Amino acid sequence: MKNIVVLVSGGGTNLQALIDAQKDGRLGSGRITAVISSNPDAYALKRAENNSIKAIVLNRREFPDIRTYSEAMRDTLISEKADLVVYAGFMTILDETVCGAFENKMINVHPSLIPSFCGKGYYGLKVHEEALKKGVKVSGATVHFVTAECDGGPIILQKAAEVMQDDTPETLQRRIMENCEWKILPKAVQLFCDGKLSVRDNKTYIYE
Repeated sequence: MKNIVVLVSGGGTNLQALIDAQKDGRLGSGRITAVISSNPDAYALKRAENNSIKAIVLNRREFPDIRTYSEAMRDTLISEKADLVVYAGFMTILDETVCGAFENKMINVHPSLIPSFCGKGYYGLKVHEEALKKGVKVSGATVHFVTAECDGGPIILQKAAEVMQDDTPETLQRRIMENCEWKILPKAVQLFCDGKLSVRDNKTYIYE
């Protein structure tokens, strides 16, 4: 059984999707053993507690810089014996201290079809605002491995969603969450935990 540690900062809707998948047996040989939040007021912590999952606060504001925060995160993940680290609405970019310690063992879900609308500064509604400004007809979500380059790691899964002419950033965000993020994030976790992913030359290969 692989230990999954989920990193959060806010409401935890993607965490809930993972919890629901675990209850339905859709995380393969993985189980969520801890949730770590960068924000002590994140509702995601309540979701963890409601499901008897260990909840840990590692408050970003209590650390002077990203280096010391990343070191603390790395040490916490090691102490929690994390086999897989999942970013689920985690709003802090960790440095190579963590990425190096958990190479190809950290995954993130991003609300666009990478390489569109990604990288530093593209998070939350900002992603969908920019997609609508460009007038794209299709958007979606991407699950990828985390590297020191923001949103630059090997892509695992992608799923598209149609952009409607009357969409607002909020309606597009909701459609992508429900139809894309909540589906491909648990699937990617299951593939990892069941040993069906490998990375070569910055590409992810899936073995079903």
